Amino acid sequence: MADNIQLHPVRKSSKKHLYYNSGRHSRYQLEDEASHLDEMPLMMSEEGFENDESDYQTLPRARVNQRQRGLGWFLLGGWKILCTSCCEWLAHTCRRKKELKARTVWLGCPEKCEEKYPRNAIKNQKYNIFTFVPGVLYQQFKFFLNLYFLVVACSQFVPHVKIGYLYTYWAPLGFVLAVTMVREAVDEVRRYRRDKEMNSQLYSKLTVRGKVQVKSSDIQVGDLIIVEKNQRIPADMIFLRTSEKNGACFIRTDQLDGETDWKLKVAVACTQRLPALGDLFSISAYVYAQKPLLDIHSFEGNFTREDTDPVIHESLSIENTLWASTVVASGTVIGVVIYTGKETRSVLNTSHAKNKVGLLDLELNRLTKALFLAQVVLSVVMVALQGFVGPWFRNLFRFTVLFSYIIPISLRVNLDMGKAAYGWMITKDENIPGTVVRTSTIPEELGRLVYLLTDKTGTLTQNEMIFKRLHLGTVSYGTDTMDEIQSHIVQSYAQVSSQSNGSSNSSTPSRKPQTAAPKVRKSVISRIHEAVKAIALCHNVTPVYESRTTVNGETEYTEADQDFSDDNRTYQASSPDEVALVRWTESVGLTLVNRDLTSMQLKTPAGQILTFHILQIFPFTSESKRMGIIVREEATGDITFYMKGADVAMTSIVQYNDWLEEECGNMAREGLRTLVVAKKSLSEEQYQDFENRYNQAKLSIHDRALKVAAVVESLEREMELLCLTGVEDQLQADVRPTLELLRNAGIKIWMLTGDKLETATCIAKSSHLVSRNQNIHIFRPVSNRGEAHLELNSFRRKHDCALVISGDSLEVCLRYYEHEFVELACQCPAVVCCRCSPTQKAQIVRLLQQHTANRTCAIGDGGNDVSMIQAADCGIGIEGKEGKQASLAADFSITQFKHIGRLLMVHGRNSYKRSAALGQFVMHRGLIISTMQAVFSSIFYFASVPLYQGFLMVGYATIYTMFPVFSLVLDQDVKPEMALLYPELYKDLTKGRSLSFKTFFIWVLISVYQGGILMYGALLLFESEFVHVVAISFTALILTELLMVALTIRTWHWLMVVAEFFSLGCYVASLAFLNEYFDLAFITTPAFLWKVSVITVVSCLPLYIIKYLKRKFSPPSYSKLST
Repeated sequence: MADNIQLHPVRKSSKKHLYYNSGRHSRYQLEDEASHLDEMPLMMSEEGFENDESDYQTLPRARVNQRQRGLGWFLLGGWKILCTSCCEWLAHTCRRKKELKARTVWLGCPEKCEEKYPRNAIKNQKYNIFTFVPGVLYQQFKFFLNLYFLVVACSQFVPHVKIGYLYTYWAPLGFVLAVTMVREAVDEVRRYRRDKEMNSQLYSKLTVRGKVQVKSSDIQVGDLIIVEKNQRIPADMIFLRTSEKNGACFIRTDQLDGETDWKLKVAVACTQRLPALGDLFSISAYVYAQKPLLDIHSFEGNFTREDTDPVIHESLSIENTLWASTVVASGTVIGVVIYTGKETRSVLNTSHAKNKVGLLDLELNRLTKALFLAQVVLSVVMVALQGFVGPWFRNLFRFTVLFSYIIPISLRVNLDMGKAAYGWMITKDENIPGTVVRTSTIPEELGRLVYLLTDKTGTLTQNEMIFKRLHLGTVSYGTDTMDEIQSHIVQSYAQVSSQSNGSSNSSTPSRKPQTAAPKVRKSVISRIHEAVKAIALCHNVTPVYESRTTVNGETEYTEADQDFSDDNRTYQASSPDEVALVRWTESVGLTLVNRDLTSMQLKTPAGQILTFHILQIFPFTSESKRMGIIVREEATGDITFYMKGADVAMTSIVQYNDWLEEECGNMAREGLRTLVVAKKSLSEEQYQDFENRYNQAKLSIHDRALKVAAVVESLEREMELLCLTGVEDQLQADVRPTLELLRNAGIKIWMLTGDKLETATCIAKSSHLVSRNQNIHIFRPVSNRGEAHLELNSFRRKHDCALVISGDSLEVCLRYYEHEFVELACQCPAVVCCRCSPTQKAQIVRLLQQHTANRTCAIGDGGNDVSMIQAADCGIGIEGKEGKQASLAADFSITQFKHIGRLLMVHGRNSYKRSAALGQFVMHRGLIISTMQAVFSSIFYFASVPLYQGFLMVGYATIYTMFPVFSLVLDQDVKPEMALLYPELYKDLTKGRSLSFKTFFIWVLISVYQGGILMYGALLLFESEFVHVVAISFTALILTELLMVALTIRTWHWLMVVAEFFSLGCYVASLAFLNEYFDLAFITTPAFLWKVSVITVVSCLPLYIIKYLKRKFSPPSYSKLST
């Protein structure tokens, strides 16, 4: 049936369509595809698409809701949605964003800018000096609970409706507001200081008069800025010059895209060739830059120099850019600023922090609305029973205020203090040292999570690559046999040096037939020699010597020759895999000692320097999945084409063999990242022919990329397979058991990474994010609606398999089939999204929140994870190698990924369970006294007179019951060890059974029963004076509350016992001073004691019996484990 459901395009969504398709080819437009896509069914669940005119993007549920919108919808919350929409529209109209435009930037001439661009200031504050008080008050009073307290407190200024003393209403409310304001003020001051520190960083600005120091916040578009090594780039710039002689430098982008590998950036050739720095002002040149975009991986622009004949034009791409928040890793760079402030890539990819509200707070807010409704109904019933006589409307308001204890004002005070206590406990937990609670309002969220969205680099992995395996087909070498390779390399280069007088090539022995044992031995040596040499040459790694940053080229070479064995040599590359391979060749004796744009030098074990000229480099791309290099050896003149890449790309390129596929599978199962290495020897004629065709293809205007790829592919045939390498990305400590723990707890884990698809898949396997018996569905790259349609159909047929999808394909799927895609992805046991931009990570979090209504948690360690962390219901940052940006933006900061297990299973569980018990008990405390008030008023002719006045009410809510009730924050149903041993217990928490309308209704029944017994019992047993009723009922009430706390507690703590006896002692001691309310002579009589005792026993004993029977015949799951 599902197969026959037809898909119908939207005919009315032209605005959305134009927004999404701006700048894209017309072939992606909906109208062109609608004709054939209508005939293609997208298999959906049975609820399917009900109406023929339905939108392919619309959720079935949403359409049902739209049909049901009416008066009921309006009264039950529709008014709120409409008001919010109107306010948002007004705000949007008032502060309409300026349209971002492309720009022409003249070098060193900010005054020539045609438009005014934003200041280059970082601003993370939520409020300013004028909006702080209104903003905080709005955040507090948007909750019904607080607004209700405010109205009740204000009503006490009106004499006719005044019930008690003003301080009984205003003191608790003032306390809550004061605590909130102080907490927000401290957070704001911290944010202000952090922003000021960043904005005050000094940079060298190049002017006609020389260098001047300028603050980061004062940098303008068009300024020429000098950035030193290890300095943060303050704004988005075009790279003009560098102190490195090769005209290129490395930058660290970990705070932008989360990748810790260094990126190679190339200076504009025209400005790099200028003799001196000051010549930048002697030329007339400008940069044309496209409008600011979100995409951190692309850029289009042009550099033009006008004062030459002919005019020089240079195209600019992503490799000529230096984005803000990245760090210069080598040399000194000079750039021209093109985007500042909120137009920079890093700011565009950062979402604003939102005020997070916990699910428990929202649930309590709903319950308080129900209580308010009950309060109003009760008041109306009282006035109706009076017969609506006299000023009934005033009486109605008095009754409403009289029953206001139904919603106790101490609820917020207790919960806020409880949250602070949980935060303190988390911080002081010795098992998770270094944990910091930055948002103290949502600790209960840790116990309600269903989705965990995690970064990969630095979160699951350490991003430290270690070479583990070399496979030559007939022989395999692991970490324990690397010394054999080292001896073979020493031996082979000794042979080469002894044969250096002859013309024989070191690779010749490998081509001879293997007939005798000595020949085989020799063949293995020569094959290892070729494999190690290929690995040492086929890469984009540059060795750097830290001590030589200011010397000129000649000195650097001379010193480098002397210092080739120095420990201060470090390797820079855009991939940590390549660094691991080059470090490994160094460990076995063949060391990369120098490299520039045209040559590289290797040092043999004997200390001989081999020079190779780089003729061509074919860089790695996600499409080709391989990289190649053509080198000429200086000593022999031999030209060799080396290539390495993923097995899927290399299998068809290398000569036939029977072992490659099997060994790749074996290494992948071990969690190793595999690379296939191959070579091809070229004659001079072959290379010249290739070079001519290659250069011709590079000059073509149409389909340049395709033509260049076709020429390169002509070389990639019948290559000689040299070896297969296996590299391991070191996982963080205890990642595997932690992920297994979370999976058993029913938490679905999604990995969102900016890394390559192959890397992400490999880590998903090695970290056991995807279990061994699960299949992986790799979502094919899709670029339009038709391809997405077919691929979703193909994915739908898969069952219980993990999904791996790239950011580009994800974007296409979400544009056309958002609901369908999310529905399918949520059924997967694990999802891996690779090549994700920071904005996409946050978008995925919001999608899960909207489509599943479950609580999400995001965990990361880099600046690129901040948007995701802020968007999630609960954000966790890891302090790691990528700095503290994620940690500072998060709600909770931890030092290691493994700590998340205890944070969720133990602290999340305790915080939620304790807050649920505390919240409901405080409500019970208010309900029981309101029930007594109702009974009292109904018996005494429905008089709107308070039963307990003045200090009795204040004492009841504070000193008499506060400590035992608050001691519930020390309660625990399961020991921490048990919660970690049986993570399945966590699944119950996500169902929200600890605080629901069912549990709330049970507490209401208990309150009504106990309030009725206490009041009727006191009225039945008192003899002469009314003051005796107050004494008996109030004393029994205090004892009942203390006994109910004891009944609620599951695990006793010594502080709970102290709190119980301290409160009882305070009450007994205060009786001596309460002669205004009590008859002291009556209190000291045995009659008082037995009457109080009888009433207390009748109110509490049945509940103790029920609890015992329930524990015996229907125990909760955790109690079975405890026993």
